[in-house]
Amino acid sequence: MSEYNLSSTAAVPVADKPLAKADKHIWGIYIALVIVSIIELYSASSREVASSSMGVFGPLVRHVAMLGLGFFIIIGLSRVHYRHFYSWSLLFVVGSIIAMVYCMFFGEIINGARRSFPLLGFSIQPSEMLKLSAVLILAVVAHRTQMKGGGVTNTGVTIMAVMVMAFGGMLIKQGLTNTLLLMSISMAMFLIGGMQWRKIFIVLGVYAVCLGLFSLIDGRRGVDENEATQNMTTAQAIDHSESTASGRSGTWTKRIERYLDPEPKYLKEINAQNRQEMYSYMAQANGGVFGVFPGNSRETARLPLAFSDYIYSIIIEDCGLVGGLVVLVLYLWLMARASGIAARCTRAFPAFLVLGMAVMIVIQALFHIAIVTGVFPVSGQPLPLISKGGSSILVTSIAFGVMLSVSRHTARTGKRDAERAEIESLPEDLRTANPTHL
Repeated sequence: MSEYNLSSTAAVPVADKPLAKADKHIWGIYIALVIVSIIELYSASSREVASSSMGVFGPLVRHVAMLGLGFFIIIGLSRVHYRHFYSWSLLFVVGSIIAMVYCMFFGEIINGARRSFPLLGFSIQPSEMLKLSAVLILAVVAHRTQMKGGGVTNTGVTIMAVMVMAFGGMLIKQGLTNTLLLMSISMAMFLIGGMQWRKIFIVLGVYAVCLGLFSLIDGRRGVDENEATQNMTTAQAIDHSESTASGRSGTWTKRIERYLDPEPKYLKEINAQNRQEMYSYMAQANGGVFGVFPGNSRETARLPLAFSDYIYSIIIEDCGLVGGLVVLVLYLWLMARASGIAARCTRAFPAFLVLGMAVMIVIQALFHIAIVTGVFPVSGQPLPLISKGGSSILVTSIAFGVMLSVSRHTARTGKRDAERAEIESLPEDLRTANPTHL
């Protein structure tokens, strides 16, 4: 085992000895979400049972297998010192961008967009990887550009905003919600970093302009493709639409128009455009305050994507308003615990890292809940760790592993010996103090 070379400008790290135990609250939240996930996935998978060669337990077995893989990822990452995420972040970002570009040209078309591609028996969704990459790189930049009195330098703000817009431009073809989600995550991290309000409003304005440009470009492409199909036969037009990712602007516009329609939901007829949201509302209404008990869902057989994009409505139908609030509290509790861990960090990078991971999970959960309950317009967004999905579960597991790593390897504020040991274990460029003590 090597020792620290304190005479050099950068410390030579020794064994990654933890300074504390992994946060029990985060472990408890993870276990609770996994239990909810297994129960509700089984309840919401009636549409998949008929196509499963394994019978009624087929969807559940596959889901538990992914959760098991995610568990081993969490165990492994929780034992890794958080300084390694600093050096790995660039590799992960580059890999995510390559996967995203490949998917944009060769990915499988789902609901009018290229969203995934197969790899080693898994369906890879680069959009999930790109969100995690954004959090990693934003944490690195925010740490590197911290000012002594708190806040991020103008250069740091510019770099972070450009990165978010570049990632958002790639995600726009996956759906407007993903881009808005990424921008919301970045704004939360800007606030965490102590960015001045003037800069925040400037960034918001830039984001708004970029969203408009993305929509115009995508809409123009959709018009061109529609004109190209006018002289085709029906079969040719179908082949053409399936081989290219058509413009999504029209879809967004129609969804917003339906959302703003003043006519009460219960007076509307169910059609192909609104059946997901209508059956979702029926499921929530059927659940009442205490629910019908897991496994007794009435709407799971009729609600498309009940096991993924609309699983929160099945949770409410099974467990009622009480169950829905419990799940919401679990995500908010995760945010609170991450804030508590960040508050004790003496270094800036682990504080940004743990809060960024929590923000990514919690904001995505809030987006899902808001969409399902009708607060936001209809869109597709999985509920982290609960919805069925390969990439989503693995990315969420990585985020939990990173948070637990920070909780194990961060010294508590006020414990001087532990603080000194932590500082000595870090290279020079990771010793930036946490000026705001979040």
